[in-house]
Amino acid sequence: MDGGSLKSERLLQIYSRLVSGDVLSKKELARQFHVTERSIQRDMESLRCFFAEQGLRQDIVYDKQERGYRLEQPVLPLLNNSEILAVCKILLESRSMRRDEMLPILDKLISCCVPARSKRAVAELLANEKYHYVEPHHGQHILPGLWEIGQAVQEHRVMEIEYTRMKEPKLVRRRIQPVGIMFSEYYFYLTAFLEDKTTFDNPDDLFPTIYRIDRIKSFKVLDEHFSVPYKDRFQEGEFRKRVQFMYGGKLERIRFKYTGPSIEAVLDRLPTAKILSKDEEGWTVEAEVFGKGIEMWLRSQGLYIEEAAE
Repeated sequence: MDGGSLKSERLLQIYSRLVSGDVLSKKELARQFHVTERSIQRDMESLRCFFAEQGLRQDIVYDKQERGYRLEQPVLPLLNNSEILAVCKILLESRSMRRDEMLPILDKLISCCVPARSKRAVAELLANEKYHYVEPHHGQHILPGLWEIGQAVQEHRVMEIEYTRMKEPKLVRRRIQPVGIMFSEYYFYLTAFLEDKTTFDNPDDLFPTIYRIDRIKSFKVLDEHFSVPYKDRFQEGEFRKRVQFMYGGKLERIRFKYTGPSIEAVLDRLPTAKILSKDEEGWTVEAEVFGKGIEMWLRSQGLYIEEAAE
């Protein structure tokens, strides 16, 4: 083996040990590879240059306390006080889980994501809201099984579920093709295509059914995989923009006139909304939406909403 190959082999071995977290003594390395300590020092410089050329956020530093070289990886910055406070406030306001699921998550966030000097201050700011936290009325655990359902979505695997319907409180069994997990208005939802389309009013529709996850009493992920010929027509993010109050149904285009005080609230509520025109009375708005949920929102606006001509 020539000198160049020997050096390459030496550099690979040194880098492998550094990546493993070892602290390497220059003297011991020189003895191991039968070279001078100055050669080892040049090896370290070669590795540093390689990191810089490749844009790797790594560096080799000499640790005086440990008396050796170690690899210094970039440390991702922790969330600052404002960031962690915002995240925790959003979680608390969501009221999406039982106390015994929600509060440990908040404690872990504060413990892992906030600088040590700030932990107590952030915890004190949240203490009152944690104490008065109101659980969702369904009282069901959400976290067990959530990851397994997410994997079924990712791997396109058929599921069998037992589900309590809302209209008629009875348990039904369904074979479904899960395509997304979503959250809205206090609840987690599973969007899925039903294999038995005879239960649909319009069996030719290619839009998913929406299931509240807390109403799924049991489920089984099967080894059967399904293809998604409609994947170009269903994208989770695009579907989320168009569904209101998690009520399924057909895709429709609506047009109305809004005369209320805040058009921003309308645009935030309906992400697909576009302002077609504006006059002294208000704004004419058009939006693309799924299902009947939009009717609930329109009624909730009272006199601020008027039907607009096409």
